Amino acid sequence: MTDSLVIIPTYKEKENIEKIIRKVFSLEVDFHILILDDNSPDGTADIVKALIEEFPEQLFIEERKGKLGLGTAYIHGFKWGLKKHYEFIYEMDADFSHNPDDLIKLRNACLNEGADLSIGSRYITGVNVVNWPMGRVLMSYFASFYVRIITRMKIRDTTAGFKCYRRKVLETIALDNIRFMGYAFQIEMKYVSWKLGFNIIEVPIVFTDRTEGESKMNTSIFKEAIFGVINLRIRGMLNRIKRAG
Repeated sequence: MTDSLVIIPTYKEKENIEKIIRKVFSLEVDFHILILDDNSPDGTADIVKALIEEFPEQLFIEERKGKLGLGTAYIHGFKWGLKKHYEFIYEMDADFSHNPDDLIKLRNACLNEGADLSIGSRYITGVNVVNWPMGRVLMSYFASFYVRIITRMKIRDTTAGFKCYRRKVLETIALDNIRFMGYAFQIEMKYVSWKLGFNIIEVPIVFTDRTEGESKMNTSIFKEAIFGVINLRIRGMLNRIKRAG
């Protein structure tokens, strides 16, 4: 039994899903994978289920009835992973924008460097983004800057979605109280972890935009983040960040 679970939400990822699964399973550290598929119409889940026959002890899938939001997918996965007693629980995209090799770096930060939450950071050593148009790079960079100003967090990549949690972090956070389901979900989870006093370490990575499949980014996601950050700050000032239990 490994101590590490990689959670990968999917929606229409048939071009990438088998390749990302095989890449993770080829790493020198033993990882398990939980796929959370939101009823992909392109057969993503069928590809995963066929691979489960090859990797019955390492690969798992939870199928949901529709596009219910990134946040609900991860919270579903967190609860699943906690019940299965994994020590390290990761978030990762299916499209290779997150390099699976960096899972080991995130794990090492938690295992050996004292992190309770490690973040694959695009901005801790400059701007490490490949294949993004300049407009999107600037939007992402200044979104993180905006979040830092409003929340006072000392995190360079506040919107990053490539992370490793120690189980105690997810056990402590009141997961059912997490409000945001889109882009702002990533910000809220970092903010709540920070407010609860957990040690957060950023690990430098290179982010490479997807080459296959469809991007899920849209303007409504950014709007949620802009207004959600103000709400987070207010909740923090009013001491409304609660522990589980």
